[in-house]
Amino acid sequence: MFSTLAVVQDAAAQGGVGLIGAGLAIGLTVIGAGIGIGQIGAQMAAGIARQPEATANIQTASIILAALIEGAALFGLGLAFLKF
Repeated sequence: MFSTLAVVQDAAAQGGVGLIGAGLAIGLTVIGAGIGIGQIGAQMAAGIARQPEATANIQTASIILAALIEGAALFGLGLAFLKF
């Protein structure tokens, strides 16, 4: 832990605060997208288990929602790379 803190302090002293921020932004974006898509998958499985006859509608809606979350994640990554 202390070695990580020393690396962060060294980067901040050399003007790398923007890089630290970009790294945090990238990491949080990917974590958020993963959590969101995981929730979609869980709820899709639960919905299909409850109403198997609506499988096609549920899958279509889930794929569209997952694509929207991925789009938002890529937008966030693009913004982070602009700072980098």
